[in-house]
Amino acid sequence: MERTAEAARLEEARQRLKHWKRWGPFVSERAWGSVREDYSRDGRAWDYFPHDHARSRAYRWNEDGLAGLCDRHQRICFGLALWNRHDPILKERLFGLTGSEGNHGEDVKEYYAYLDSTPTHSYMRFLYKYPQAPFPYAKLVEQNARRGKHEPEYELVDTGVFDDDRYFDVEVEYAKADVEDVLVRIHVTNRGLETAPIDILPTVWFRNTWSWSQGVARPSLRREAASYPVIALEEPKYGRRWLHCSEAGDLLFTENETNTERLFGYASHTRFTKDAFHRWLVDGQRDAVNPEFRGTKAAAHYGLAVRPHETVTLRLRLNDTPPEQVETFNDRFDGTVRQRRREADEFYDSVFPAALSDDARTVARQACAGLLWSKQYYHYTVKDWIEGDPAQPAPPAGRDRGRNREWTHLYNADVISMPDKWEYPWYAAWDLAFHCVALALVDADFAKDQLTLLLREWYMHPNGQLPAYEWGFGDVNPPVHAWAAWRVYKIEQKRRGTGDLEFLKRVFHKLLLNFTWWVNRKDAEGMNVFQGGFLGLDNIGVFDRSAPLPTGGHLEQSDGTSWMAMYSLNMLAIALELARHDPAYEDVASKFWEHFLNIAHAMSGGRLHGGHGHDLWDDEDGFFYDVLHSPDDGRMALRIRSLVGLIPLLAVETLEPEVLARHEGFHRRLEWFIRHRPDLTGSVACMRTPGHGERRLLAILEPERLRRVLKVMLDEREFLSPYGIRALSRIHRDAPYGLRVNGTEYRVQYEPAESTSGLFGGNSNWRGPIWFPINFLLVEALQKFHHYLGDGFTVECPTGSGRMMTLAEVAAEISRRLSSIFLEDGNGKRPVFGDVTRFQTDPNWHDLIPFHEYFHGETGAGVGASHQTGWTALVAKLLQQSGASNESDRRTSGQTQQRSSRHSPEAVAV
Repeated sequence: MERTAEAARLEEARQRLKHWKRWGPFVSERAWGSVREDYSRDGRAWDYFPHDHARSRAYRWNEDGLAGLCDRHQRICFGLALWNRHDPILKERLFGLTGSEGNHGEDVKEYYAYLDSTPTHSYMRFLYKYPQAPFPYAKLVEQNARRGKHEPEYELVDTGVFDDDRYFDVEVEYAKADVEDVLVRIHVTNRGLETAPIDILPTVWFRNTWSWSQGVARPSLRREAASYPVIALEEPKYGRRWLHCSEAGDLLFTENETNTERLFGYASHTRFTKDAFHRWLVDGQRDAVNPEFRGTKAAAHYGLAVRPHETVTLRLRLNDTPPEQVETFNDRFDGTVRQRRREADEFYDSVFPAALSDDARTVARQACAGLLWSKQYYHYTVKDWIEGDPAQPAPPAGRDRGRNREWTHLYNADVISMPDKWEYPWYAAWDLAFHCVALALVDADFAKDQLTLLLREWYMHPNGQLPAYEWGFGDVNPPVHAWAAWRVYKIEQKRRGTGDLEFLKRVFHKLLLNFTWWVNRKDAEGMNVFQGGFLGLDNIGVFDRSAPLPTGGHLEQSDGTSWMAMYSLNMLAIALELARHDPAYEDVASKFWEHFLNIAHAMSGGRLHGGHGHDLWDDEDGFFYDVLHSPDDGRMALRIRSLVGLIPLLAVETLEPEVLARHEGFHRRLEWFIRHRPDLTGSVACMRTPGHGERRLLAILEPERLRRVLKVMLDEREFLSPYGIRALSRIHRDAPYGLRVNGTEYRVQYEPAESTSGLFGGNSNWRGPIWFPINFLLVEALQKFHHYLGDGFTVECPTGSGRMMTLAEVAAEISRRLSSIFLEDGNGKRPVFGDVTRFQTDPNWHDLIPFHEYFHGETGAGVGASHQTGWTALVAKLLQQSGASNESDRRTSGQTQQRSSRHSPEAVAV
């Protein structure tokens, strides 16, 4: 990485010379309605702690806020509160619908954008669109309640509150003058045609750590005597801090304590409660705030009247320097902010190739910004949650037999990369793996720390399972941790010139435990065919694959088995890398080689149970299917054309000739197997024949079967969309798959956008849309196949077009289609925005890129969670490795020949 000011800060943080990462955007955007805060009898988290309670009720575990900033232990928090003089409540957090309120599940109903962030958060920028009319809370709930699953969601833009541009752009900039010195600029722009009032309350508060146990030291805030408004903070761990507030009006103080009188009908132990600023400003209760100017929550009040198209800027500073010793708001303040922004530009210029177009650079940089803004302090100690707190009422009876009861060792109190800080404000194991590959572009150390964290003994279950997510830590996500660790290692090795072997060893040893858990728990018959459950693909199958099957028996899963084959090859690659420095790892590499062979044999050509029953490969269709294994030992292939049948492509690795030459013991074992176990090696890709560059191929699919699967995958009538690979074949639009069991009809039909089924909660859809993580892996797999097969192996792409491409060119074409979701097309429109005219044509909206959970299989429009930058940030990696200079050229599929070198397998490896 080029030596920039930000790179120097990263190095100082890595060597622990300066703690540049102590302060960051680690405040959640939704803590209400979460499992952590649910102390109900029935486990209905959304109902137990609804949005209406959030302003009045102290959180037990995490804080939330608007454009929030906090320290990495979330002791001190900072965020915005806004009021347009019309809303029924003070805007302190983002609003959205719960899973039971939304016609397609949980859904944030706000417009905001993560515009920028460096990895040390030395510079950050956030934008919020705040209507000047009353925020239509009730209307959003009522209209969505009227709509069924076959109807679109009713969005904030549909309510008319942004008509005639009657809204404010509220932009927040954070810039670090030093490790403990955060400069804050808040820019308020009136986009409308009339002068409009707005109240801005920059707020500082302490996470409530004192109400749950006896004898915990209580922090304090108070007004400081100074020539300008200052709030002094006293915190037991950090000592003294000051929030300097330029030109503020009132300073308001209260306690971060629950208003029990409002919520539960009994007297609060203090009249200065969490919702005091709402009561003071919106309700006009001037005695709601503490007249003694002290508490655990405080705000500076700015009452503004902003003229049409005017921008008003507010300045604040949070640091450890008392007022009499700090140069607070002179020219140097704005100069430092501008300098940090220039340094952010220089840093990203070093990350992305110079040839990248301005539009592509905008997309890639905002993808990284969203990824970095989606860090969150995540606190959840399962044992304490189940048993309750000493200073609080006991949890309801039976809690020790409920959710997550087998995970009492789990102690979460870390900054973790979230899928989405509103809709998914909790980590998910397989999401996190993809986050880390994108994060490694800008901060390999944080990526490594994240991967290591989930393998630590206070996260990983003693049996070796990784925690999935808080709604059910015991659910099973695809085992992609080893893949991510290997990719992060290689990315860092390329960028720094050396790989972190200690990191690789640490994750490898822990992953041995996880691999063993998979082998012992998810292979029901010991036949190397796996049953992983839903495996993150929610409703992709005809049944809920995490629940007992209505037929009885179990499902022999093509995807579960393929993930394990891929896992074996990932561990093999890591073992061989470690063996370069310690020959003892050669034996372990041989072990994973044998695991792979057995799995690939069982899946691709080895008849189960001595030749009886179905393989997962269907030779007639040239495709892989799940097989339903009934209690009477019958087997039936579920002939659904879905990603389940494409995931076998992901189990591919190549061995360089110098690797085999270096590891003689492993090489001998490989050759012995090829010679003496043709029963295992005969039905998978040939490992004897050297390919391009004398490489060896390890894969489930040998070239002829690969060709047959790609014929289906690259057919635009089936999987190939203008925007990537669909999760379900389009043929199931007119020919749904149906299965009748005990008088009930189970169906799978192509649905290119939101799910019309409530299966697995109905909060996502794997029956047709484009999902980035699997597409990214498919691109990488095709590049690996090309690495072995070379330019002599071509396939028709799209199927039926007559255009022949190498596999590197096919990978480039899929990558181009994926990137085009976000990039301007020939008409200046972005497919991600769909048919929303305001987003497509208004310059104040057009370049605010949303990174959705998944994308419409026909139009590329964003679907699902609107800010799931986590794995969708992989588009930054695609753009970084493509180096595209002309986006209009990239949109022309005929240009693939000229682009193939940019998508070489070597590029993928870094």
